[in-house]
Amino acid sequence: MQSQPDNKPVGVEDLERKKKKEEKAREKELKKLKAAEKAELAKLKSQQVADAPKKSAKKNIKRYTGEENPGDYVDPETPFGEKKRLSRQMAKQYSPSAVEKSWYAWWEKSGFFVADANGPKPPFVIILPPPNVTGALHIGHALTSAIQDTIIRWKRMSGYNALWVPGMDHAGIATQVVVEKKLMRECRLTRHDIGREKFVSEVWKWKNEYGGTILRQQRRLGASLDWSRECFTMDERRSRAVTDAFVRLFKEGLIYRDLRLVNWDCILRTAISDIEVDYVDIKDRKLLKVPGYEDPVEFGVLTSFAYPLEEGLGEIVVATTRVETMLGDTAIAIHPDDKRYSHLHGKFAIHPFNRRRLPIICDAILVDPSFGTGAVKITPAHDPNDFEVRRRHNLDCINIFTDDGKINSNGGSEFVGMPRFKARQAVTVALQEKGLYRGSKNNEMRLGLCSRTNDVVEPLIKPQWYVKCSGMAKQALDVAVDAENRKLEIIPKQYTADWKRWLENIRDWCVSRQLWWGHRIPAWYVTLEDDKLKELGAYNDNWIVAKDESEARTEASYKYEGRKFDLCQDPDVLDTWFSAGLFPLSVLEWPDDTEDFKTFYPTSVLETGHDILFFWVARMVMLGIKLGGDVPFRKVYLHPMIRDAHGRKMSKSLGNVIDPLEVINGISLEGLHKRLEEGNLDPNELTVAKAGQVKDFPNGIAECGADALRFALVSYTAQSDKINLDIQRVVGYHQWCNKLWNAVRFAMSKLEDNFVPPVEVHPETMPFSCKWIISVLNKAILRITSSLESYEFSDAATAVYSWWQYQFCDVFIEAIKPYFAIEDPTFSSERKSSQEVLWLCLETGLRLLHPFMPFVTEELWQRLPSVKDGHRKESIMMCDYPSSVECWTNERVELEMDLIESTVKSLRSLRSEGLRKHKNDRIPAYAYCQREEVADVIKSHELEIVTLAALSSLEVLLSEKDVVPARCAFENVNENLKVYLKVQGELNAEAECEKIKNKIEEIQKQQEKLKKTINASGYEQKVPVHIQEENAAKLAKLIQEFEFFEKESSRLEAVNGCN
Repeated sequence: MQSQPDNKPVGVEDLERKKKKEEKAREKELKKLKAAEKAELAKLKSQQVADAPKKSAKKNIKRYTGEENPGDYVDPETPFGEKKRLSRQMAKQYSPSAVEKSWYAWWEKSGFFVADANGPKPPFVIILPPPNVTGALHIGHALTSAIQDTIIRWKRMSGYNALWVPGMDHAGIATQVVVEKKLMRECRLTRHDIGREKFVSEVWKWKNEYGGTILRQQRRLGASLDWSRECFTMDERRSRAVTDAFVRLFKEGLIYRDLRLVNWDCILRTAISDIEVDYVDIKDRKLLKVPGYEDPVEFGVLTSFAYPLEEGLGEIVVATTRVETMLGDTAIAIHPDDKRYSHLHGKFAIHPFNRRRLPIICDAILVDPSFGTGAVKITPAHDPNDFEVRRRHNLDCINIFTDDGKINSNGGSEFVGMPRFKARQAVTVALQEKGLYRGSKNNEMRLGLCSRTNDVVEPLIKPQWYVKCSGMAKQALDVAVDAENRKLEIIPKQYTADWKRWLENIRDWCVSRQLWWGHRIPAWYVTLEDDKLKELGAYNDNWIVAKDESEARTEASYKYEGRKFDLCQDPDVLDTWFSAGLFPLSVLEWPDDTEDFKTFYPTSVLETGHDILFFWVARMVMLGIKLGGDVPFRKVYLHPMIRDAHGRKMSKSLGNVIDPLEVINGISLEGLHKRLEEGNLDPNELTVAKAGQVKDFPNGIAECGADALRFALVSYTAQSDKINLDIQRVVGYHQWCNKLWNAVRFAMSKLEDNFVPPVEVHPETMPFSCKWIISVLNKAILRITSSLESYEFSDAATAVYSWWQYQFCDVFIEAIKPYFAIEDPTFSSERKSSQEVLWLCLETGLRLLHPFMPFVTEELWQRLPSVKDGHRKESIMMCDYPSSVECWTNERVELEMDLIESTVKSLRSLRSEGLRKHKNDRIPAYAYCQREEVADVIKSHELEIVTLAALSSLEVLLSEKDVVPARCAFENVNENLKVYLKVQGELNAEAECEKIKNKIEEIQKQQEKLKKTINASGYEQKVPVHIQEENAAKLAKLIQEFEFFEKESSRLEAVNGCN
């Protein structure tokens, strides 16, 4: 605390000496401030402060007489992992970089995040959706972390054995692509050049060196993850779980191998999942850049050509957007009721390039006779719809593409070896030469592109492993929609309908991927010595699924007893979503029956984006029930997707991608531009992206800190399916952190050096403002905990913000200032109560806020004095979360304060409207009351109103008894109270008359509307009695207000002469 200088009479000589002393002090302070700007010297001074003996430091504080030492406001250096060393004085401004420093390392080292599988507390478990090992933190991750850390910190403080498990996904395709690019960039080699074993070794080396960046970045956000349980989907334990799951499912008949169409990426040479396909809508002809092709490729074109018919029956015309696939056509389909082609039933067309006979088949499911020519070419190996036609009609299935997208030998010698889109041109030319080309036209279409490579996805027929989903899907559906046996709640509820629709129409899941990085499929192919076909997979019955090669060999020896054979493991790996689907099981050490699994499975809630509800969430539920015996979590909370402030999807090419670390640390516009330049945008995209950044971030992004970013993201969750993120809102919460900081600084300045916090408070003996703030604090506690319980995080954030901002800072702190303004003994009791309540509000309010803003609340809480002889927790995060106290609530006090606040608001409004020249002057005001009980309330709270409205005085007047003084501006508070402000010659009489006239007109309209309702036919018979009573009371109030304004109008006309 700063000591106050003695108030003694001083002479001229004393003043001179004081003046010289102050000048020297200013010079000295200037030198110190300059020195403090130098980092090394500031560090040295801070260390000296930290190393000074405590007794000496205390003496220095007592001797302090107004000369500031900048070092007192700088936190000393804290050795990594130790509890943060705080500055002797609170800094005058909040600095996120200073506040958020050192706390996390101490929390982690102290073991505050670690859950105990043998602990007595009830478990509460969240699994962090495992980010890709290749990833860096993006704003979606920040949203996930902000929500989940809010939940886990709240539950930890609420007495739960809270476990938040971190992990990383091996991200098969993404990681392989990154390492392949690195090999090509550094060594000019492909993975095929170095072979599988060495390539996988290179991936592990990359993972150990560069992987996991994103988990380190989570610490910067304050994520209180249990790092002792950190796992990786490819580590030994998780890999064993994946193998075990595959073998179990296979033995139960839920995994099988089949020849089907898959989404194929010709660059990666692998099947990809539906979630890895991005669709582009093409309205008409359009040239697109395709990887591997120098020239752009044309899409949005429908090409028509003719097939000659046998028996001299002429020709039949078909149309396609992929003319190259005609090389694999095996039939032509027509509608059975199409009379144009009734003569062709059972006939054949002839393929012009290989003379293959194509049957004319009738298919009412596929063919729409009104579309095009009514004839459809059928290519079962390269089109999903045609593949189903093949099944219905037992057609041949001819694949014409190699794995890298070139025409194979099935496509004919004329085209073999051609890349598919060059073959498109060649086939068109060849059709023209044969006189079979019938033209082309624009055609609207959807084009599937791989999200990893931007390659055009090719439907390709491949033998793959599939998971049979129908039975498991029914179980997953029932646990969410069966009202009597519901085990899974989906929040928001609107997504339950999507869950139902998808699971009712689920298809079997292809889990094979033609990659080298991932979980190798635990299946071995048996090639028997006497097999005619020796290639891998030639006979589907020759597969053995086992946990390892030794087990597979034993099983094969039993199955093929006495026969010679060779074993070869399937070269494919499992879809990354397979191991991700097992994550709630594997992170808790399934299939072993460990303490972690017994204590923490099923987990409590899964929090993730709604975009992966099916690709991940549904699969976890299916596998969890099947393998774990129960749903993997009791609740699913789906957060919105983040867009930019304009509602656009974030894209590097638009320049609107927001890096959360840049929001936390701040970045200049030049820095944003530099990040774009280091990317892989082409020159045109770079220009557009930079222009977007200039528009959205003309001054860059200000340093906001993790707390402000977290609070903003959580407060945004009320927006249904998407968040339009405006960085200025984050900046606003950073400014709010500064207000919070200064409020605590003020409050701390009112707590004397020897202040001892109370063990408990007794509101009934306290002054009005103290009773009120405790009561509304109690209400805030109830609202916040209720909102958190119902996963309405935005409501919880709003409630905690509102209490701090609008009740504690704006009202309570201002209302109690008179108690501390002068050493008035008449206020000693009020001062003591205010100190106790200040501490109570700070301590409780910081605990309320902590799950949302962990850093600033920890720092401020650590500065609070502790209860005498009470056991103080090491950290705020280990404290109990506030719970309501019944005796704190005081409805009467809250109602009275509502009236006071309305009165103050009206007086402030009058001041801002009518006193522009003297808006900061304290002037007299009058409260004109219609009823004595209202007058009594206003009189009893005169001090609060005068203080909050910055008045010189307040006189309470009673209707029918007192007269309002002339030259007063007027404002209506409610039907029982009006306020007047003495304006000293500034009154605009005409404006006041106009205001009253408008009010009278408004009341008349309301009266007429209400009378019309009351006088309507059948009103008394049809309208409930309580509604009739409410309407009668409303009408009485309106009549009362009308009479008042009529009198006020007459008074103003008499005094000011306005008409």
